[in-house]
Amino acid sequence: MTALLVVAMSAQIIAHRGASYDAPENTLPAVELAWEQGADAVEVDVFLTKDGQVVAIHDEDTKRTGGVDKKVEDQTLAELKALDVGSWKDKKFAGTRIPTLEEVLATVPTGKGLVVEIKDDDAILPELERAMGRSGKRAQVTLISFGYGVMREAKRRMPDVPCYWLYGFSVGERLRYGNPGPDRLVALAKAAGLDGLDVNYKGAFGADLPKKLADEGMKLLVYTVNDPESARRLEANGIAGLTTDRPAFLRDALEAVD
Repeated sequence: MTALLVVAMSAQIIAHRGASYDAPENTLPAVELAWEQGADAVEVDVFLTKDGQVVAIHDEDTKRTGGVDKKVEDQTLAELKALDVGSWKDKKFAGTRIPTLEEVLATVPTGKGLVVEIKDDDAILPELERAMGRSGKRAQVTLISFGYGVMREAKRRMPDVPCYWLYGFSVGERLRYGNPGPDRLVALAKAAGLDGLDVNYKGAFGADLPKKLADEGMKLLVYTVNDPESARRLEANGIAGLTTDRPAFLRDALEAVD
């Protein structure tokens, strides 16, 4: 069983960097709060440290969340663990540390999923796979990345793990991939053997994209949706998952009109 399944035609609620509206992103407090708020899955970002550990952090450096202007790849796990990455959000989170991927995986309940966004290049994949294996929760992991080559290599290495290519409809992406429409995006995902796409919900696409993916046995996830009106529209179009900063708020809003 994969981490992302559509149950009773309802889109899954995926907590973006944990419950990041209420707690510091990519930390154990945010992840644990997301489970408390009823998220079906949690999404975290990962980088490789100087000493080859996989850690959950969004930025390539620790300036914004940890106050130290230094790249993650140039710091050891011990150095990263010394940083306070909670105070920037609220003083009540002072002393919160950067977690390893295995620490995050340890929180994942039975029946829930972890969506891991690879922010690094494919050099992270061997240790990422080892960390997943050590956790005993490989079957609950889904991998995503904006790096098309990274996702293609991830799927080659781990054919059993669901892999989705992130696409944001940015100017740079349109230039790089030839301003792809739905057919081209589906073709690219299929060529890499992926399980689907994970796209910016504000992008120029409609109900045809999830349908075209479904016709090829793939699914569509969207990010980052925080307003109920957009969520209801997207769910009606047949998407498999909604990534949100506010899992409890969005679920409550959707269930209120079911």
